[in-house]
Amino acid sequence: MVHPATTDQEEAAPPSGLRRRRFLAYLAAAPTLTVAAKFAAQGEAAAAPGPVSAQLPLPPLSEVADFGDVMVLASTPTTALMKLEFTGDNKVLFELPRLEVGQGLNTSVAMILAEELGARVDDVAVKLSDARPELVWNQFTAGSTSIRTLWHPLRTMAAAGRARLITAAAQKWGVPAEQLKAQGTGIVGPGGRKAKFGDLAKDAAKVIAPSVSSAPKDAAEYAVVGKGHGRADARDIVTGRAKYVSDIKIPGSLVAVVVRPPTLDGEVQSFDDSAARRMPGVKEVTEIPTGVAVVANYTWQAMEAAKKVEVTWSQGPIAGQSDSDIQAQLADMTGTLGDTLGDGADAGEIDETFDFAFVSHAPMENNYAVADVKNKRAEIWTPAQSPVAAQKDIAAAIGIPLSSVTVNVTRAGGSFGRHLFHDAAIEAAQVSKAVGKPIKLFWTRPDDTKHGRMRPASHHRIKASMRDGSVRSWAHKMSSVQVDFTHGLGDLLTSTVVQAEVGKLPASQLYFNLTQSIPYEFGTTTISLNDLQLDGVHTGSWRSVHSATFRTAEELVIDQLAEQAGADRAQFRMDNLKNERAMTVLRKAMENGDWGRSLGQGKAQGICVHEEYRSVAACLVEIDANDRENPRVTKARIVVDVGQPINPRGVEAQMQGGLVDAISTVLRASNHIDDGAVRESSYGDFQWARQRHTPRDLGVEVLPATTGDPGGAGELGVPVAAGAIASAYAAATGTKPRTFPVNH
Repeated sequence: MVHPATTDQEEAAPPSGLRRRRFLAYLAAAPTLTVAAKFAAQGEAAAAPGPVSAQLPLPPLSEVADFGDVMVLASTPTTALMKLEFTGDNKVLFELPRLEVGQGLNTSVAMILAEELGARVDDVAVKLSDARPELVWNQFTAGSTSIRTLWHPLRTMAAAGRARLITAAAQKWGVPAEQLKAQGTGIVGPGGRKAKFGDLAKDAAKVIAPSVSSAPKDAAEYAVVGKGHGRADARDIVTGRAKYVSDIKIPGSLVAVVVRPPTLDGEVQSFDDSAARRMPGVKEVTEIPTGVAVVANYTWQAMEAAKKVEVTWSQGPIAGQSDSDIQAQLADMTGTLGDTLGDGADAGEIDETFDFAFVSHAPMENNYAVADVKNKRAEIWTPAQSPVAAQKDIAAAIGIPLSSVTVNVTRAGGSFGRHLFHDAAIEAAQVSKAVGKPIKLFWTRPDDTKHGRMRPASHHRIKASMRDGSVRSWAHKMSSVQVDFTHGLGDLLTSTVVQAEVGKLPASQLYFNLTQSIPYEFGTTTISLNDLQLDGVHTGSWRSVHSATFRTAEELVIDQLAEQAGADRAQFRMDNLKNERAMTVLRKAMENGDWGRSLGQGKAQGICVHEEYRSVAACLVEIDANDRENPRVTKARIVVDVGQPINPRGVEAQMQGGLVDAISTVLRASNHIDDGAVRESSYGDFQWARQRHTPRDLGVEVLPATTGDPGGAGELGVPVAAGAIASAYAAATGTKPRTFPVNH
């Protein structure tokens, strides 16, 4: 067993050499949402769309310290609690305090460890850690931060293990340690000597001062990191050996489904279960806070019996409201909050608004959990992105001490943010406590579509001014139904490490400021978020949270600015980008996609650049919109720079998945609210993209390492593709799309 060493060099440092004290001092000053850029310094402040007296000469907060930096700071104190184990059969075991949701995290972690240890990737086994309260924020999967937070601790831990294994072999053989090296999950030395890690592990654990350096490798030495690698669990997934929560079998367990209200957050007033109880296999019917649970021997029996329960419901808190009502409230917020945007567009100004609908997470795996509550103890199996929060919430829901709840974390069959919430686990525990049996609780697809989490509806207002062909000011106000951060992220953002420095900003405002920025040099820039509290609507951190809608709206306005300037859309972006990394990916996307080629009637290209998570990407798409009701993306080229890529094949897959999400949410998929209820019920009417909607001509280029540390990749592909698709649709149709998806 090897624990990660702690050194002064391991202190989490924000980017560009910004040390922790300066980082926190910046946070104390930076909640302002307005910054003055180059044109204000040139005496052009009068071109700004509002007062400039409160502006500070600071870059946007996210450009100095983003959400990933906060996660690194929050998780660093408990990294020493992670461990490596070396087994007698020469395997390296690592307990991962993050959730594998299909993003390939297990594979990337195995690659990092294999690189530093000198092991074969296939010899590194990564298992998911159960809820461990002592890990605090080190057990949280969100915001494309997993690799960023684990990169330095994993390398340090593995390098320390390698040095001790080499030292143990040198002592055993009586040779200088400098003559030995780690290779193939073993140590090799002069004269053909070889020893497996497993055979040296006990002696290595006794080494106090290694005879060779414990420093991680230089990037020039990498033989695994940065090289494409197939998923370590791919064979298990395609052959069915990979186990999900629905595969768990507990002797004597029963299945439960919940009868849910017709409107969002409606409550049970009374119910008649007599017909349901007569159905085959039914064991119990019990009321829980979210509805009426029907318990049976098998899933189908429970689902059929649930249809027989007659419930009288009270209406939910938004009964009587529909999409148009909610969007009107959001629009009012951007039109009345202060004078920053002015009253309208003057000559040389653009003033545009955009609306985005609710969107379901809709992972392929249904919401599912298993619970066994007895003798004032509970054991839970669930795919939790925030297992520590799940443990706390389950304990509170069933009224037992936190220490009496065990949360076993299982892999997830997709998530996109859905498993930040653990409602199925709470319900399973409540039903198990009520009936005294282990319960496998299952949400049907309509359950999750109608009552699960959604990306909030939002409204955007953007105002920009130009002078002499240059953008002199830019203001973007976003109003959104409030994102629910009660899954633990809110506590993280408002915990002492941030709260003491930033003040009293709510979690949603903190997150927005730590993630959103404008990659272009647009003079005096202002961005802001305004939240609409809407009781009864269950929102969540849908993949990329605010970024997909934020970037889509901005890129359409940038197209208008380019037209007003008489410039090529792509070249206009190139001329205004702030940094060389962004210029490089844009240039390559233009080359790879043959930007500017003629496509014919009803067809066009679109292009976009997006920076976030210390990564940057550009996307070029081509679209055929001759059939307005069924526009189709026919070609896509994505170029991505994630700093130090760990597994380029994994990054490529993430970009492809992000493209599909963007096609869905820009062109076709959304949730409607009708009189306080979600209209959609399944994939039959929630129009997510199928294979036939994805481009056959698709290419992703992952750039080799451009920085020493990896950036985030899991969410980067959605906003960059969404912006490009919206741009292409506008060009192909000759319209100004302002409501998304365009076929909502």
